[in-house]
Amino acid sequence: MKYLKFILAGTLFGIVLSKAEVISWYRIYEMFHFQSFHMYGVIGSAVLLGIGIVYLIKKYKFKSIEGENITFVPKQMSIARYLIGGTIFGLGWALTGACPGPMFILVGKGIWSILIVIFGSVLGTFLYGVFRDKLPH
Repeated sequence: MKYLKFILAGTLFGIVLSKAEVISWYRIYEMFHFQSFHMYGVIGSAVLLGIGIVYLIKKYKFKSIEGENITFVPKQMSIARYLIGGTIFGLGWALTGACPGPMFILVGKGIWSILIVIFGSVLGTFLYGVFRDKLPH
């Protein structure tokens, strides 16, 4: 029962992304070839919604489910950090046709070849953890 809210949120997230065709390889292909506004509209809507929600959280000082204050810690500003990280993320997305959230939705839809991508992403995360102290941040 403790994890039921997370299972429900994940299920809802999967349904919304499936119905919005965000997990469609064809939609991702269109986006990277600048042939359609579909994915840009979805991503832009998510960014605007996030900005609005963060604004409301800060303005009305909402609390978390556990009753704690929600705080936002400013990120360290570095152009190289975001440029290199964003490029690696985008290349991985373009090569595999999926970013982290949709990968698990694709497993749920029975596309088993995505397990290779999940294994690669877990391995990449592990290697980042191993070499994190040696990388420029």
